[in-house]
Amino acid sequence: MEAKKMNSAEILVRCLEDHGVSHIFGVPGEENLAFLEAIRKSKIIFVTTRHEQAAAFMAATFGRMTGKVGVALSTLGPGATNLLTGVAYAQLGGFPFLAITGQKPIKKNKQGKFQIVDIVAMMKPITKFSITITSSEKTPSMVSEAIEKAETERFGAVHLELPEDIASEVCDAISFDAPVIQNIKYPTAKEKDIKKALEEIEKSKHPLIILGRGANDELISKVLKSFLEKAGIPFVSTQMGKGSFDENSKLYIGTTALSAGDYVHQALQSADVIILIGHDVTEKPPMIFDKKKIIHINFFSSKFPDVYVPTCEVIGDISNTLSVFTEKIKINPAWDFNYFFKVRDALIKIIKESSQSQDFPLRPERIVGDINKNLPKDGTLALDNGMYKIWVARNFIASSPNNILLDNTLATMGAGLPSGIALKVLYPNKKVLVMAGDGGIMMSIGDLETAVRLKFDLVILVLDDSEFGMIRWKQSNMNLSQFGLSFNNPDFVMLAKSFGAIGHKVEKADDLALHLQKAFNSKGVHIIVCPINYDEANKTLKNIKIIE
Repeated sequence: MEAKKMNSAEILVRCLEDHGVSHIFGVPGEENLAFLEAIRKSKIIFVTTRHEQAAAFMAATFGRMTGKVGVALSTLGPGATNLLTGVAYAQLGGFPFLAITGQKPIKKNKQGKFQIVDIVAMMKPITKFSITITSSEKTPSMVSEAIEKAETERFGAVHLELPEDIASEVCDAISFDAPVIQNIKYPTAKEKDIKKALEEIEKSKHPLIILGRGANDELISKVLKSFLEKAGIPFVSTQMGKGSFDENSKLYIGTTALSAGDYVHQALQSADVIILIGHDVTEKPPMIFDKKKIIHINFFSSKFPDVYVPTCEVIGDISNTLSVFTEKIKINPAWDFNYFFKVRDALIKIIKESSQSQDFPLRPERIVGDINKNLPKDGTLALDNGMYKIWVARNFIASSPNNILLDNTLATMGAGLPSGIALKVLYPNKKVLVMAGDGGIMMSIGDLETAVRLKFDLVILVLDDSEFGMIRWKQSNMNLSQFGLSFNNPDFVMLAKSFGAIGHKVEKADDLALHLQKAFNSKGVHIIVCPINYDEANKTLKNIKIIE
C-alpha cells in the first residue's frame, strides 16, 4: 500500500492512470489549472480542443470504441454547460464517459456567484452519477465509484466536479487502495429464459433477427457468426447495429434506415418472431412491433409501453447467450425465408441502379456508392447527423463492427468531425472518412484546427445543399411551406486552406470517387466539398414498391 503527499488534482490524475486512462480531451480554464498541471506531470496525453462540446464527443468516441471510460475536461460555468450535449450523447448512446469540471472554491469563495451554476445538479438528469469531490482523502474511492458506474451494467456518462480549493488541497498521506475495475463479467442468462426463447424461435415459421447497438462488438460478432451459420436465420441491422455482422452476407436483408414503409420493413412485417440482439429503446425504434413475438437478448432489460414490450427477455452476457443458442437450437425444416430474400433482392437491385446515377448535384445514393467502392474495408466512416444519414444507413455496406460510426440515440449534429478526430487519436494508421452536412460541419468547424495541429491524415466529406435538408424533407411530408431552412455557406475550399488543410470541390458526378482516392492516398487533412440534391432520392422513398 503506497502513501504519498499529493494534492487532490494529483491524486485524481493518479487514479485515472490506474484506471487505464491514456488521453483527456478538453479546454483549460482558471479553475482547472491545478488539474492541468497534474496532467502535465503524468503519462496521460492532454488533447486541447477548440470547444468543450467537441471534447465530450471525442471522449465519448473513445469510450464507444474501447469499452473503457473516455474523459473530457472543462472549467466551471460556460465551460461545463458547453459539455452538456456531449454528455447526453454518451449517456443515450451507452458509451462509458467521465466529465471532469472545475468550480470556484467551496470553502471560502470571495467572488460571490460569479460564473457559478450548480453543475452537479445540472448533470444528474443526463448521467448515471454526478458528485463534487470534497476532500483529497475521498478522491480515490469517488473516482473508482464513478468509473465503475460508467463501465458497468448499461454503459453511460458520469461526472466529477473538482473545486479550485480542493484541487490544491494537500493530503499528508493517501492510500491508493480503491479497487480498479478490471474484466467486468456479466451474469449468464437464466436457463428458463433461454429455453423459452428457443421454443418460440423453433416453433415459428418466419423468424428474423435484428442486430442493435449492443451487438456491435468484435467478440459478439465472432459468436454471432457461429449462430448465424448454424441457424441460417436472416438478419436486419438497426442504424447503430450496422457492422455487427458482415452485411455482404446473403443473410443480410437491410438496415432500418426509415421508421416504416421501406423494403426492410416489409420483411419485418412478414416475420412472426423477431429476435432483437443488443437492442435498446434509446435507439430509434426499427419499427412499431404490433402483434409480433419479440425475443429480447441483451445485457439489460429494455422496455417501452406501446413501442417495445418483449414476449421474452434473455438478460445476460450476449456472447454467452448466443453460444448457448448455437449449441441448443433445433433447426425447424418448416422455416420459410423466401419472402425475406425476395425483399433483399429488390433492395439490392434499386441500390445498385441508383448508385450509378450521373445526376449533378449528386444524389445521395451515388455518394454512398462511391464511398462503398473507395473506403478501405478496414477503414471507418464517421457520420454527423442529417438527411444523408438515412441513405448511408440504407445503402452503405458495413463489413465489421464499428466500420461505421453513427448516432441514432441523441442524433445530434456537430459530432462527426470530433468523432473522426478521436478515431485518429486511437488508431493513427486507420483510414477515416468524416461525412457531414454543411449544417453539422459548421457546428464543429473550429476543431478542424485540432486535426491539422495534430498532423492527422483525415478525410472530411462535406455535403453542400445550403439548407437543413432533413427538416426540409419533414416539412414537405407534412405539406408545410418551406421556411427557416436556407443559409449561405463559406467557400469550403478556401476555408480548408485557411486552416492549413487541403480543399477539393466536386464539379461533376465522376469527381467524387477521384477526390476520395487522392485524399485517402495523401497526407494531411482533406476537405472534399460535394454538392448534393435529395429531390429525386426522396421521391423514391414515396414510391417504394410492395413486394408480393
